[in-house]
Amino acid sequence: PDTAILLDKARAAASWSRHFHPQKRATGVVPDEAVFEAKAGPDTVYLSAADRWGNACSFINSNYMGFGTCIVPDGCGFTLQNRGNNFIVRAGHPNCVGPRKFCYHTIIPGLVTEENTGELFCTLGVMGGFMQPQGHLQVLTALCDYGLDPQEALDQPRFCLQGVDSALGSESVEQAALLLEEGVPAEVRSELQRLGHPCVEVSSWSREVFGRGQVICRDTVSGVLCGGTEPRADGSVLGGDTSIIHRLLLRGWLFLGIVKMHQASLEVIRCSGWS
Repeated sequence: PDTAILLDKARAAASWSRHFHPQKRATGVVPDEAVFEAKAGPDTVYLSAADRWGNACSFINSNYMGFGTCIVPDGCGFTLQNRGNNFIVRAGHPNCVGPRKFCYHTIIPGLVTEENTGELFCTLGVMGGFMQPQGHLQVLTALCDYGLDPQEALDQPRFCLQGVDSALGSESVEQAALLLEEGVPAEVRSELQRLGHPCVEVSSWSREVFGRGQVICRDTVSGVLCGGTEPRADGSVLGGDTSIIHRLLLRGWLFLGIVKMHQASLEVIRCSGWS
């Protein structure tokens, strides 16, 4: 937005008069439409690419904790990531720090193959902290067990066990609230509560807790690619000659997620989005 709008004292005073109450916490505060385009800088990004031969890349990148380690390599313009923070120091715990170990964290790009042939079924990623494994399960179930297409699978209301982290794992969900996204039928919520689950309905802007996903599926018979993008955040599905992705792959920037990638492939479909 225009700097003059951001610095407009009359606009700021009007907002203050609407929301400031000396004796109580402000409620009902929504984003200012005048500066709606001003977004917080993204942290995590998920990118997926697949080609007509069934090669695919599923990639998540995140510095973690804002500026990561805050260490900038000499002569470079980026900070190193801080994913080692997810180790714990409790002896005997599976996620305890140790030599030749990778800690459990939230960089979990997914790639699924057909059980019998090993061919690509889909790439998927649901960013959003430790909602990721929960989100992957729900989206994959929607694809495999309910036969939904990628967009339908991403559009489905989600649930989230609140408070899961890398330190406690299953211990952290013993008394956790079960967050249910708006759209989950009331009778389902009532039945879950009857079974002893403390349920909390989540709506509007707070739905970010359910993560942000992208999916590409491939039909093993026809080779047709079908993509879906997250309705809860920004993202896109693009098909055709995406030469930018091709150049990234050639430079090795996405090598962690590459599966038998042919450098000659230009006909790909990609999904991407920010957390």
